[in-house]
Amino acid sequence: MSQFIDARTSQNASLANSIAIPILVVDTPQLFGQIGLITTDTIGANPRVQFTGTVTLQLPLALVGVTITVVRGTLSTDPVIYSATSTFSLSVLAPQVITFSASDFNPPITPQLTYTAFISSNLLGTIRVGPENFDGALYSD
Repeated sequence: MSQFIDARTSQNASLANSIAIPILVVDTPQLFGQIGLITTDTIGANPRVQFTGTVTLQLPLALVGVTITVVRGTLSTDPVIYSATSTFSLSVLAPQVITFSASDFNPPITPQLTYTAFISSNLLGTIRVGPENFDGALYSD
């Protein structure tokens, strides 16, 4: 039977259009969420972390690719556990909501597991407008 260990939320922006953070450097990861999950001495076999997240963007009127990356650690160069790219067409005018779900099976057990979510765009003019969140929960057998 699964055992719940810990859960955390990184809530950067709760409401639509509550922020206006431009992505200023092409193809360079920009942090939008970070969580630290505390492990216990009683953690069982098969630890796993499940994630969800949301980022909302106003896109330029051009073909644009947006990449979400989740790493185990704090730097964009740390081990990647999830990455996905969405490409949006020229006709997209309204803010676009990107949601994702990911998991990390059998992470190395340390006193705290830190995960960081990044976003990047292949075109200038992409603006993070909110809402934004990044959640994670740690379970074991």
